[in-house]
Amino acid sequence: MAKYIRHAWGFCAVLLAALLVNAARVQIVQSASYDANPANRRPTIARYQQPRGDILVGGEPVTGSSDTGEQLRYERTYRDGPLYAPVTGFASQMYGTTFLEHAEDGVLSGTDPMLSPIPLWNDVTRRPSPGGDVVTTLNRRAQRAAYQGLHGRKGAVAAIEPATGRILALVSTPSYDPVALSGNSEATASAWARLNHDPEKPMLNRAVRQTYPPGSTFKVVTAAAALDAGVVTDLDEHTDSPDPYRLPGTTTRLTNEGDGCRDASLREAFAWSCNTVFAKLGVDVGVAGMGATAQAFGFNDTRLRVPFAVSPSTFDTHVDKAQLALSSIGQYNTRATPLQMAMVAAAVADDGRLRTPYLVERTTRRGGETITGGGVRPERQVMRPSTAVRLRELMTDVVRDGTGTNAAIPGATVGGKTGTAQHGIGNAGVPYAWFISWAQADGDPAPKVAVAVVVEDAAADRGEISGGGDAAPIAKEVMRAVLGW
Repeated sequence: MAKYIRHAWGFCAVLLAALLVNAARVQIVQSASYDANPANRRPTIARYQQPRGDILVGGEPVTGSSDTGEQLRYERTYRDGPLYAPVTGFASQMYGTTFLEHAEDGVLSGTDPMLSPIPLWNDVTRRPSPGGDVVTTLNRRAQRAAYQGLHGRKGAVAAIEPATGRILALVSTPSYDPVALSGNSEATASAWARLNHDPEKPMLNRAVRQTYPPGSTFKVVTAAAALDAGVVTDLDEHTDSPDPYRLPGTTTRLTNEGDGCRDASLREAFAWSCNTVFAKLGVDVGVAGMGATAQAFGFNDTRLRVPFAVSPSTFDTHVDKAQLALSSIGQYNTRATPLQMAMVAAAVADDGRLRTPYLVERTTRRGGETITGGGVRPERQVMRPSTAVRLRELMTDVVRDGTGTNAAIPGATVGGKTGTAQHGIGNAGVPYAWFISWAQADGDPAPKVAVAVVVEDAAADRGEISGGGDAAPIAKEVMRAVLGW
């Protein structure tokens, strides 16, 4: 072979090798950066080329996919969108995903490797598996009862099964229809702007992302701390509690809405929600004891996921005695989500045990084969079992003879605690009406449901009765729905 031919052949071989090396660099080494480049629409087009998996409630899908015939072919659809929006969130071609649509996006979009029967098959084919389904823990009847009970007023409801931690209802109102955000048209952009500028904040999930002063419902936590610490040993023994109560180190005098709180027993103070008694109990327990009990219930936990993130409820442990007194009656810096207060009621209902709440029962392939879920959730002992028994007794008294009679259910034992939380400058805002409760049907071995309700714009006076008048009837209907009545 002539010398110049050998040189040409060698040069071509070098060029071919360089091309192969460059192709490998582009397709393997730099593929991730190209995939993530905003100018590359291929991943977006591929994402919407197949129907999205569904979110199921009670075995039925509350989501779907609509074939638009456009380049981004499938848009998300929702059944009873406003009812389930605090759970599903939205899946938008323009604005991404939220809540379950976000937390379970890998399963729903088909990109989760667990969906493929052959490991790494999706990486080889660069094609997603058919979208899987997400089976929720929600009780369809309880969810609707909560939504209808709020009737569009600003507020939220959270309901939990105490023995398991399964979330049975999660409602926030006013709500919105997430289908308005599914597409990529001008109408979608207009809906996005309208919802974000709405002063009622319909896209705010008040059940898990809004914290409120819990008011007198927090007295359940204070009572638990006092009983566990031995500060109170007899529910009917008179306490050394002046009325009014001067906050330690100040000239400020704390009063009550009604009479009869001076030296009241824990049973009387709980039934009539005596601020003076519980403020002094919090001081007697001390910051360390109150902080430890609040944290056992879940306050100050920044890691809670259900599976989407929950805003942490807070109990300030860097306070003086006056601030501790106010914190112990659910004011000052004490803040809680409705889900957190449902957890408080659930712990009382389950002998002082608290299961981590969760919203996803399992995830499945399109054919129904389970890929994740079904495991036992961790639990912790929040208080002594004997303390929980006493608190159930106190909460039952509230519903039988006290401010929570509107939550009573014939044929069931119901325990509850009303609350009115002051807020605003000089406490001038309309008080938030709270009610937390649990219910056990006659003949059942244990309570089946724990509920927390908060109504922001309660139409009631500033007294404790607003929790019983506005929030308790909603909790009652949710509990009835879970009990099957």
